[in-house]
Amino acid sequence: GCNPLAETGRSKLQNQRAVLNQQILKAVRMRAGAENLLRATTNNKVREQVLLELSFVNSDLQILKEELEGLNISVEVYQNTEETFSIPLVPLGLKETKEVDFTLPLKDFILEHYSEDSSEYEDEIADLMDLRQACRTPSRDEAGIEMLISYFLQLGFVENRFFPPTRHMGVLFTWYDSFTGVPVCQQNLLLEKASILFNIGALYTQIGTRCNRQTQAGLENAVDAFQRAAGVLSYLKETFTHTPSYDMSPAMLNVLVRMMLAQAQECVFEQIGLPGIRNEFFTLVKMTQEVAKVGEVYMLVNTAMSQEPVKENIPYSWSKLAQIKSDHYKALAHYFIATILCDHELQSGDDEDQQEKALSQLYDYMPEGLMVLTILKDKVQRKQLGKAHLRKAIVYHEEALRVCGLCKKLRNIDVLQEVLTAAHKRSLLKYAQQETEDDFLSLIQAPDILPKTEHKIETITPQFSKVKVKDFFHRLGPLTVFSARQRWTAPRTICIHHEAGELGFSLKGGSPVQIYCLDPVCSAASMGLKEGDYIVSVGGTDCKWLGVNEVLEKFKSVQEQPIEIEVISCQDTAASMHSKSATYSVGMQKTYSLICLAMEEDKIDQTKKAPLKLPFLSWGTKNRQKAASTLCLPSAVAGSSPIKKKLSPFTLLNTESSLY
Repeated sequence: GCNPLAETGRSKLQNQRAVLNQQILKAVRMRAGAENLLRATTNNKVREQVLLELSFVNSDLQILKEELEGLNISVEVYQNTEETFSIPLVPLGLKETKEVDFTLPLKDFILEHYSEDSSEYEDEIADLMDLRQACRTPSRDEAGIEMLISYFLQLGFVENRFFPPTRHMGVLFTWYDSFTGVPVCQQNLLLEKASILFNIGALYTQIGTRCNRQTQAGLENAVDAFQRAAGVLSYLKETFTHTPSYDMSPAMLNVLVRMMLAQAQECVFEQIGLPGIRNEFFTLVKMTQEVAKVGEVYMLVNTAMSQEPVKENIPYSWSKLAQIKSDHYKALAHYFIATILCDHELQSGDDEDQQEKALSQLYDYMPEGLMVLTILKDKVQRKQLGKAHLRKAIVYHEEALRVCGLCKKLRNIDVLQEVLTAAHKRSLLKYAQQETEDDFLSLIQAPDILPKTEHKIETITPQFSKVKVKDFFHRLGPLTVFSARQRWTAPRTICIHHEAGELGFSLKGGSPVQIYCLDPVCSAASMGLKEGDYIVSVGGTDCKWLGVNEVLEKFKSVQEQPIEIEVISCQDTAASMHSKSATYSVGMQKTYSLICLAMEEDKIDQTKKAPLKLPFLSWGTKNRQKAASTLCLPSAVAGSSPIKKKLSPFTLLNTESSLY
């Protein structure tokens, strides 16, 4: 990982994010206490004071939220350092977390579950904690991505070895929401895995914004990075079905995937136009459709950002930037087609049919009384339609500038203002160059342009298998056998005596080997050896990873002398799989709570419905008195049957997940 004390622009932003997270946590706790007091008291004077205090706390939360939004729109820090004349791209900030100490829980589990000396695994536990600490400050390159993926894969090993499905390990994971700053604390490793996935996607977006968009290679890398970011976020949405925080809810992830694909489409357009746009008929037709496609995808992004429940938590400036880009690129599309109509008259040597076909593909419909071939041949109609497109382009440019001027955060981004102003002036100049005497006679309305692209942008599914990771706790044995799901007896020492060159049993399986066809009257059986036992040690040498041939060689090496082996037996366990939601239990209010206490399954009443509550963060004045508390205490409800839910592979260990 990067040096956490390095004074880079990106590290300063992340440090500010961490400070804001702590301030939001403090305000949320104050609000929780005030709401609990409001519900508990019946004294009108006290209620008035508490309501006044709540209004102050809500105002404070609103200010903190706006400051966090300011960090999310600080896009200049993440852009390439080379001077560029391009609209900035939006990256995602990394989720912040608290330190986690795995030492005692893992050492206790190794001693209890695997019956091994836990002090021998201190180095492995330290390596795991060092890797997690490094993942808090990943470098903004492929090495940082590889490190995050390595930790994500390592969590898979840790989950299978140390996190049984029947109980919690006592390890508390705390992650802060990227948009609201609200912490989510769970003893569930799935929160850790999902947050690391989110940060992998966020780091890809930061890599994409850092690429030099003045070169073909830089734009290709940017497109690839945004496609990979969309792929990781889409994978997170499909596999992590529960939503412990707003930034990882399915609705929010869906919007983020759309935004990343839109930015990739924008980079594709820039890539096509990088060598320069020739003022030639068919080249301009192609550019018109490509830029119209960019405007369309940003319009869809803006629409998605304006829907509930995303609207309440997505940064306002992001939504406005998507609207600005949609208007800007639609204006460019109308400018390009106006250039086609005004600058390229049909000449005797031109291919009339090809031009008619190309121009007709730009429109879904034509204004009444106009035909494509007539427009190509009639100079007056060409000019009139061209000017109609210029007028529409100017309207879109002015709308983009107006929205930019209304948003405080975007108004301060100089390069955005420069790009929008330059494009507006170019359209005004083009319009001024046209003859004006027929303006009052022209009633033609420019039709909409059909978007089309030859470069389809899709998500790139993450290929985690390309990153090779060795299990830190490899010495515990093969994971298929030595896992948290299987319970074993403590190792038993058996002294094996050769009887006429025979052991009295056979061996089978891979690693470790298993006792097979045990003779019930042999000396080993009388000493406690059982059919199906696994051999973990021969003559003091660990053999968990040895196959049948290697173990037989060890038996043969001692010839007729007795040899001690250690064996373990599998215990039958009926592990009850609980199926509580990560953030919601029946009988508790449905909210993204800061503190939730787990309930026993037998106290859940299926017939008792959770009362409708307001969202966890209600910033408006209307909800100040009715806002749901962040402290949720379960109510004991008698009599019910366990609730059965279909568990996805990603939620397999999501058992009685309590928020702390």
